[in-house]
Amino acid sequence: MNEVLSRIEKLREAICYHNYRYYVLDDPEISDTQYDQLMQELISLEQKYPQLITPDSPTQRVGAPPLDKFQTVRHAIAMLSLANAFEEAEVLEFDKRVKRFLNTSEEIEYVAEPKIDGLAVEMAYEKGIFTVGSTRGDGEVGEDITQNLRTVKYIPLRLLASQTRQVPDLLEVRGEVYIDMKDFEALNREREELGEPLFANPRNAAAGSLRQLDSSITAKRPLKIFCYGLGRIQGFSLETHWESLMAMQDWGLRVNKLVQKCHNINEVIEYYHKIAEQREGQGYEMDGIVIKVNRLDYQGRLATTTKSPRWALAYKFEPREGTTLIKEIIAQVGRTGTLTPVAVMEPIRLSGVEISRATLHNQDEIDKKDVRVGDAVVVRRAGDVIPEVVKVIAGRRSGQERRYRLPERCPVCNSEVVKDGAYHRCTGGISCPAQLKEAIAHFASKGAMDIEGLGDKTVNLLVEKGLIDNVADLYSLKKEELLPLERMADKSAQNLLVAIEESKGANLARVIYALGIRHVGEHIAKVLAQHFASIEALKKATKDELMQVREIGPQVAESVVTFFRQEKNLQVIERLKQAGVRLAAPAAIPAKESPLAGKRVVFTGSLETLTRAQAKKLVEDRGGRAVSAVSKETDYVVVGKEPGSKYDDAKALGVKTLTEDQFLQLLKE
Repeated sequence: MNEVLSRIEKLREAICYHNYRYYVLDDPEISDTQYDQLMQELISLEQKYPQLITPDSPTQRVGAPPLDKFQTVRHAIAMLSLANAFEEAEVLEFDKRVKRFLNTSEEIEYVAEPKIDGLAVEMAYEKGIFTVGSTRGDGEVGEDITQNLRTVKYIPLRLLASQTRQVPDLLEVRGEVYIDMKDFEALNREREELGEPLFANPRNAAAGSLRQLDSSITAKRPLKIFCYGLGRIQGFSLETHWESLMAMQDWGLRVNKLVQKCHNINEVIEYYHKIAEQREGQGYEMDGIVIKVNRLDYQGRLATTTKSPRWALAYKFEPREGTTLIKEIIAQVGRTGTLTPVAVMEPIRLSGVEISRATLHNQDEIDKKDVRVGDAVVVRRAGDVIPEVVKVIAGRRSGQERRYRLPERCPVCNSEVVKDGAYHRCTGGISCPAQLKEAIAHFASKGAMDIEGLGDKTVNLLVEKGLIDNVADLYSLKKEELLPLERMADKSAQNLLVAIEESKGANLARVIYALGIRHVGEHIAKVLAQHFASIEALKKATKDELMQVREIGPQVAESVVTFFRQEKNLQVIERLKQAGVRLAAPAAIPAKESPLAGKRVVFTGSLETLTRAQAKKLVEDRGGRAVSAVSKETDYVVVGKEPGSKYDDAKALGVKTLTEDQFLQLLKE
């Protein structure tokens, strides 16, 4: 048996190595026939000795029994989205911002990489063995798609070790799963022949393939991956992002060959133009490049905002364009009352997506471009995402085209429309159904009051049935009012009321964000909550006082002051207060008196009494900041069970560490 086991191990190692040569390096050393012989011998031995089959065997890629549903996976380090740039000036400003934040005038070294239009995933390797794979999800929590990722031949089930790079004890790898254009076209041809609906684009096909409950279906799809970064790593230290890319490649992970180390931002811009020229010949969809600060210690110091890392930027390519006809122009009313003119067009396919509507932004833009109903226009997907009208083809006019003006009365509630700078706004406020629905949906959203069960359909029904006229009405809803609503059973009605009741305890930052103040996103809401500690204090703040707060500029300050000048808004806030919604920091303690006020806290390892989200919320409630990376600016590192490399970083930098009990005691203070 020992001889059999030894032969099986040698076959697995050989196949793993040749997979690496073929899929990662694109430089095979043996023929397909020789590879097939190795694989067939392994299959025969495993069939004869099934007790010796292991999950990381190259034979285990055919798919597992179908799942009933996907489980969830919480990312130890959040998979944040990237901030976007579309102009060279924005990239140069990014470089200036990085230098300003690092307080240096020296050139910053960057790594530039193609931005692949696919689906972001994370793969965890323990002792070199692939154990868990997940989607990005909302950045904090993704879906467990381990079975599906196992079927992707470009993903190693076992990492390679070398004399120079031993396999880490734990390695979390981030990558982008995609489908080549030729494979996508072949897949759609096959689906067309079978009478199945076609995929809209390669990204849609890749995402749909990875989210199959039956992994045997995923195994048949031509999925590939490029690995671009790391999450946690234990048992191995790295100093630069470039080094991590080279290490990943040595471990058998597929890294894009077009990645490049750039000594300054000018080299990055040169790289952008070079890749833009090569874009069409690569065979896969890319919509820009990703720029990353190379030094990992710099990345730690730069840290992140709520949504994106400060050390990285997506520089998007010039978007795809096409020509079509405008059939009509309509005005859409948004959450803040802004009227946005939208062109309804003859459908056109751009970047594999059918488009029939495009934004015209505002009346000034319509006048500037002289856009008329009936015009032939050039349309593009801005950043390959949001369709917009670029220009009119005036030479194709027949004389039947009609000029357009935004209406003087709101198309939804008939309230007066006023011009506010470049925009037109409905004055109906929360009395306008369009604004009311959007305002309530925003109020209940995940980043705001997080009221589970209060989705768009339920909001629409509540407004249309006259059960709510503003967000405060949510807290006076009764079960007997909900039960007659479509698809509202006793249990779902009760669950919704419980969720509404629980939302009263949302922290102050969430409440501020939920109010829907213009220009106040999740991050700015946290900044305001940490500084003012209560809605009452924020309400009284002048524009000058607001502008003295870190990260608050004149636009945000003016917006906040304007919001609290409106009597209707003050009435809603008073009703929220009467309903029991928490409008101040816990126990009305000003954030400046909290021992965590202004402190930067990092968590590592598993906590016994709190989830990671709960722990972060407790820090933020007390005026602190929960950050993801350890640096010299970190005040505390809270160490749970089986801590990661952040614990080692804390010891190396001399940052104070706390046990979970010590952290809880600090909270009590």
